[in-house]
Order: sequence, then structure tokens, then C-alpha cells
Amino acid sequence: MDLELAGKHVLITGGSKGIGLACARGFLQEGARVSLVARHEAGLVDAALSLADARADAARMVATFAADLSDPQAAIAVLDRIEQAHGAVDVLVNSAGAARRTPADQLEAAHWQAAMQAKYFTYIHMMDPLIKRMAARGHGAIVNVVGAGGKVASPIHLPGGSANAALMLASVGLANAYAAKGVRVNVVNPGLTATERLHEGLAAQAAQQGISPEEALAQSSARLPLGRIAEAREVADAVLFLASARASYVTGAVLAMDGAAIPIVV
Repeated sequence: MDLELAGKHVLITGGSKGIGLACARGFLQEGARVSLVARHEAGLVDAALSLADARADAARMVATFAADLSDPQAAIAVLDRIEQAHGAVDVLVNSAGAARRTPADQLEAAHWQAAMQAKYFTYIHMMDPLIKRMAARGHGAIVNVVGAGGKVASPIHLPGGSANAALMLASVGLANAYAAKGVRVNVVNPGLTATERLHEGLAAQAAQQGISPEEALAQSSARLPLGRIAEAREVADAVLFLASARASYVTGAVLAMDGAAIPIVV
């Protein structure tokens, strides 16, 4: 199936590792040009090097930009730099930021504020200016990688889950508002996925239960109907489809990728 992504310019926030990096690899293999944004320059350098085997001309097709997207002015500034250097962005994939997991009895106001800054505003600060530019051009696709924690409350992930829930509402609302202007917005909600962030969550779970992180992973995997956690590339495959011409009538969708762990109708 031709996803018709060749030649598209894709901006990926949080593109230096995890699901964002897996998405970058997938888009490159489909012939897209990729601009990666992350907080730290060193991580971006490593990411670009790791993508060298994605295609023969990967070095020419990947650009990296360091920015703190929790700052709205920094987000606009880096977006301006990206579009001035590499042209209009056709696809935005937001995969940046993650709220720290904290047991409910340890929560303070600062935890809730930090979670919204780390996840919600990091996405909004890039999505808000870019969706307007996409609308002015009459086309564009946005895929927000959010998380299953926004659907089901977890006692160790309440601030982050709240940020995720807010992002889902903002995403489907923007999908409705901008559909007539040629811009699609969709959400992918991964469950447990083999990324660097998984270890933090397992550590919090282990501490709460008084077990080792390895035991926490085994327990979590055993609870999944598929019997295993997801690979980052599997989530990336769904992101690529939603960003592509093959999903031209899909907008405002919230796709669960939790391995059927939460069998609910939404």
C-alpha cells in the first residue's frame, strides 16, 4: 500500500527517542523529509546518527532542532526556523513530553502544574500555531501520541492522565473546527510500550507494590491479552497510517493501542 508520504515534510516533536524516533524511521522509509524537535541537542545528534540506516540519503532527509516546547515563544520560533529552512510542514506528530508518575498520597500542586506543562502545553504550543498555517494552506495532518492514562485513572499517574485527557478533548475539538479547512487531527493512545519512559513507570509501580521493576514488568505483561507490551515501531505504524492519504476520511479519531487491555466501547 502506497501511503503517499514521499516528499512530505514531517515535523516530529519528541523525535529523539522512543515512539517519536520510531515514527521518524517510518516516515523516512516512506520517502518523507523529517524535522526532529527535542529539548536536548545531544539526544538529537544521537537520533540522527541512529537513523542513518533508514535510507541511503537519510543524512539529507533529516534535520534536527533543539527547543523547549513548554515555552510558547520558543515553539513558534523553532517552527519558523523549520519552515524557513525546509518548507511548509505537511504533517505534525506530537510525541514530546511525559509527566512523572507519582503516588496519589505524595501529590502536591506542583505535580499537577508540571504535568500540564510537560505534556499538554508542550503539544498545544506547537499545534496551535501550526494548525492555523496548515488551514491557510488548505491541507495538513496532525497525529498526537497521547496515552491510555487519559482514559482510565491510575493512582500513580493522575496528573499525567489528566493532561492526556485534556489533550484528547483538544485534539477532537480541533479536528471538528478545522475539518472544513483541510486539516485532520487524530490521537493514538499507546498502552505499555518498550521505550525509555517505560522504566520510570515500572519503577513507580514497583515502589508502590514493594516489588522489583522486573516483577512489575512481568505482572504488567501477564495482564495484557496479547501477553506482551508493544514495540515502538508498532505504534509508529499506526501514526504513519493516520498521517497518510490512506486515512483521508479519518479525523477526530482516538485510537487505542493497549493490546485490548481495557475492553470498553467508546
